[in-house]
Amino acid sequence: MKSSENSKSVDVMLGNPKKALVSMSIPLIISLLISSFYSLIDAAWVSGLGADALAGVGFFTPIFMILVGFGNGLGAGSAFAISKYIGEENKSKADNASVHSILIDMLVSIIITVILFVLLVPILNAMGVGQTIGYATDYGNVIVLGSVFIILSNALYGIYRGEGDSTRPMYAMIASAILNMILDPIFIYSLNLGVRGAAIATLISAVFVILILIYWFYIKKDTYLAPILSNFEFKASIGWDIIKVGIPASIQLLNNAFFAAVFSALLAFLSSTDSVAVYSTGWRIVTIGTTPILAIGTALISVVAANYGARNYENIKIAHRYAMKISIVFAFAVAILTNVFAGDIAYVFASSGSSVRIASELTSFLQWIVIYYPTMAVGVASTYVFQGIGKGITAMFQTILRETGFTLFFAVLMGVVLNWGVWGAWMGIVLGEIVSNNITMIWADLQIKRLINTFN
Repeated sequence: MKSSENSKSVDVMLGNPKKALVSMSIPLIISLLISSFYSLIDAAWVSGLGADALAGVGFFTPIFMILVGFGNGLGAGSAFAISKYIGEENKSKADNASVHSILIDMLVSIIITVILFVLLVPILNAMGVGQTIGYATDYGNVIVLGSVFIILSNALYGIYRGEGDSTRPMYAMIASAILNMILDPIFIYSLNLGVRGAAIATLISAVFVILILIYWFYIKKDTYLAPILSNFEFKASIGWDIIKVGIPASIQLLNNAFFAAVFSALLAFLSSTDSVAVYSTGWRIVTIGTTPILAIGTALISVVAANYGARNYENIKIAHRYAMKISIVFAFAVAILTNVFAGDIAYVFASSGSSVRIASELTSFLQWIVIYYPTMAVGVASTYVFQGIGKGITAMFQTILRETGFTLFFAVLMGVVLNWGVWGAWMGIVLGEIVSNNITMIWADLQIKRLINTFN
């Protein structure tokens, strides 16, 4: 894709928000599906090592989500700032913002790596890792030491999305996923590295993504933006635009990891580490199923931000409602397919060794959890509208309200107080999501109306 073609992508974001949303969402759906497959590929291969190995990696999953969350969060901040400046027709400022973004990513990566390296074992013990501590630390130590690659690879995508290009990141992710699929069995079994091998394969794949993205920026030099040092001039206002969305978005995703950790502890209390294995494995499948919804929401950030910078507030309304409509279609389709084929899906991840014992519970989890998918379709699009207009703290609050507020409250109420056990915890997720997603949709609609009325 040449720079002139990327310029056309920018024009589409401003002139035809529906077309821009679709053109950006399709590559993003593929990219996020591939990203989800990273953990699924690991889980599928690790399951051959037994249920304890799968649970150990599952206990580390919330921490892995922290790394990915910071990368995606900073990417969202970059996409917002860059798209806004492009909407303001200020390309030099957008170029400067792309360099700011990379420097901020590097700094945050180093800080997070040091913190997690020191606190990894205490965090795992607090989660109730128990007898699976060896597997969790074997996998976790490798990932934490290379976390800068996990964060940076995800954050760099935001620069491309900011200029309306979601296709090239897709190509990078496809190549990386293929590499990961090849390396996993080699490192896990052929080299006899076990769960450490899965972690090493993941890191090598992340490094490969970064090299591809850097090639387009600095060697081929055919991107719309030019994130080079000669275009860099420190501006606190640019840093703030990135951070005011990026850090709350990271905390928003960090909250998701916090919820996963607390929920895993709740499951261990209600049942056993087998239920943790069901949840961690099942949630990877949920992540894949809801990928179209998240992809549409992610694309919406850039479309909304570009039109926010250009003050085309009616286009924000059009984009938001269109995003909800197509997300709902995906949500119903995926929910039905997952429910019908739940047993077959579970078999893939629980068909050998001691993992077989979780197959029935995993099937039940998949059949019930899909109930909330349609409401997620409106909730995600609505939360991402707030990121697109620079209200990152509001978007963060909405997510915290959903997860640690409604969802965890209902899970404890139904699982512990009403003594419905693990099934009550599953239903707590469903009920919490339904309530909070509808609140978020109404909230976003009122915010957009306020923008339009203020401008008029």
